[in-house]
Amino acid sequence: MITTPVLNDIISVLFVLILATAAFLITVRTLSALFNIYSLQSLFIAVIAFVLFLQTGNVVLLMLALLTILSKAILVPYVMRRIQKNMNLKRDVEFRYLTPIGSILAGTSMIFLVHRSFSAFLKELSYDDLFFFGAVIGVSITLMGMMVIFTRKRVITKILGYLMMENGVLLFSLFIAELPFIIEVLIVIDLVMLITLATILAFGIDSTIDEFHTRLNSFTLWFKD
Repeated sequence: MITTPVLNDIISVLFVLILATAAFLITVRTLSALFNIYSLQSLFIAVIAFVLFLQTGNVVLLMLALLTILSKAILVPYVMRRIQKNMNLKRDVEFRYLTPIGSILAGTSMIFLVHRSFSAFLKELSYDDLFFFGAVIGVSITLMGMMVIFTRKRVITKILGYLMMENGVLLFSLFIAELPFIIEVLIVIDLVMLITLATILAFGIDSTIDEFHTRLNSFTLWFKD
């Protein structure tokens, strides 16, 4: 049987990996690499949920882990890759307001500020260090996702920023709020609707009416390939 200290060490390692994926998500320009990194980040969060399940025995955490793997680590990246293929885009090279190095510095500052802000009251609520850092990293990733939305040009990259924000909310909820399973299901439905609407919007950008209908028709034939 795995002891609690070992499980805590595993979670700590996963925290580092999640921060590493966040750093790549705010700096990498190749879209296919961004989707793979997002998938990895989602997988790491799912593993954290599974480790917490081993510690607490809460079946909701196990269901969250499975749902996160199926939706965020597999389904959503697959849909995003199909969007990229149909848009014939490979890179999002333009940054607004911040360069990649500036994004790293801003992300680091966010982590520091969130840590300072949370240390003022969370530790007074008797949360241990592991839960404290889980909350800090969750909020920091949410803010980094917001930064991606404001600093990247392509619609498809902005969608990735929104998805990154949702990952941050999920990570925060695992350690502080214990997000109910039904709410997570609704969030996944919301993500599917967002991707669908953003896909239609992306296909319509810089298109005439005829071109838009041609692109939209090719999108409806995805799953017939």
